[in-house]
Amino acid sequence: MQAGIIGLPNAGKSTIFNALTTAHAAVANYPFCTIEPNTGFVSVPDENLVPLSKIYGSEKITNASIRVVDVAGLVEGASRGEGLGNKFLGHIREVDVIVHVVRCFHDENVSHSADVIDPVNDVGIVNTELILADLEVLHKKREKYHSAARTGDLHARNVVEVLDFLTGELNEGRIPFLPGAEITSGPGKKDPQLFKELNLLSLKPVLYISNLGEASDDLLLYEKLKENIKEGEVLKIYGKIENELAELNEEERDAYRKEMGLPPAGLNDFILRCYRLLNLITFYTINENEARAWSIEKDSRVIEAAGKIHTDMQKGFIKTEVINCAEILATGSIHRAREEGKLRIEGRDYRVKDRDVIQIKFAV
Repeated sequence: MQAGIIGLPNAGKSTIFNALTTAHAAVANYPFCTIEPNTGFVSVPDENLVPLSKIYGSEKITNASIRVVDVAGLVEGASRGEGLGNKFLGHIREVDVIVHVVRCFHDENVSHSADVIDPVNDVGIVNTELILADLEVLHKKREKYHSAARTGDLHARNVVEVLDFLTGELNEGRIPFLPGAEITSGPGKKDPQLFKELNLLSLKPVLYISNLGEASDDLLLYEKLKENIKEGEVLKIYGKIENELAELNEEERDAYRKEMGLPPAGLNDFILRCYRLLNLITFYTINENEARAWSIEKDSRVIEAAGKIHTDMQKGFIKTEVINCAEILATGSIHRAREEGKLRIEGRDYRVKDRDVIQIKFAV
């Protein structure tokens, strides 16, 4: 599962990517400074790991992580091949959540493709290109099923009905479903697998990032953007400042945030929102060597969690001990929790819950 950072050239995508990953991806004042996607892993903040490590006497702590991809800047006409065109759009299709960085800062040293800072217009350009790319996908898919539908093939007719519905909605500039939402009504309900195959860009979950500078009127751009976004969340981030803070230690970062009046969470809120949009939950494996958090898709079985830890665990799975993190923290001791009967034995089909602590028994 991965989140892809997109936006117009010079919106600050690579700056925010660097702040998240400290990967030092190239940043420059010209379009397509990023050509091939930059990829990094971002630690997910977790307030439970330290207290859990103390209870178990763990020597090491390892946070869960999510994969973040910095995609090249999109320009108007990308769906027709302008800029990096289809290459850019292909990179977006590979991600599970779109992080749309929108320029909400004034800086005469950083050019803008339209020479005017207008976040609402910028969002419109990007979203229009995504819709146009989706319409091309729908058109090609319809050509494939059209003949069979005319001969009465029921499956083909259902597919064409869904494709025509989506085409009509997108042609009107409407997103037929909330991005990332489960489809429970309308033509799309007939063939949910079709939506996975189509992999439409405009139906991916999206988080809008208002990339702010230090100018006093930059906040007005953020407010304008937030007011005009009807679907999706809008989060404000001071990208340049966060990138500079990433080079400091935690104590220095906290002092600077306090001095500047910046939110104490910094980029943590952004990471946690991406985590939620990716439909991920956290489970833990803890022993005297390591307290480790793992990410897994919501509603996954424990046999799948075992495979994330090690393939041998998955192949030789026997059973698992399970206790929720809150129960261990409340008792303060794994031995006491065991004595009180709070640990459960579960089989391979157990659905992992958020913040479960699991210990898998397996045969090699």
